[in-house]
Amino acid sequence: MMDQADNPQTVRSSALAAELRALVGKLKRRLREQASSKDLTPSQVSVLLRLEKDGPATASNLARAEGMRPQSMGSVITALQAAGLVSGAADPTDGRQTILSLTDACREWVREGRAARQDWLLRTLEARLSPEELDKLVDAVELLKRLIDD
Repeated sequence: MMDQADNPQTVRSSALAAELRALVGKLKRRLREQASSKDLTPSQVSVLLRLEKDGPATASNLARAEGMRPQSMGSVITALQAAGLVSGAADPTDGRQTILSLTDACREWVREGRAARQDWLLRTLEARLSPEELDKLVDAVELLKRLIDD
């Protein structure tokens, strides 16, 4: 019986998976370079993205959602507040809690960053790919969507 490592399709798929993973990582890094990161840590970025996606939350809810200790979340929030990216307001139902949300400055910074990344990617696609290659990329994107869609 043929071992999976000897199966040409498995070998090909394994090599493709490794190349695709490396390529996606490099693309993410290039996109990150296109907008100011404000020198945020990955934990800080993750909290900002969670607040943007899920809306305002308490520090304890954020810590639970991020799988962090509350004390660690406290230092993340303090840094984000100092940078003017997050603000807190008393919870109307429990005055002991603070509801954290993104500031308008943060929302604008996120919008500008996304626009810069979009602009870089658009310019790069148009400069480096022919119309025929763009058509192939459209097909490839559809295949990639099938990999991640449930």
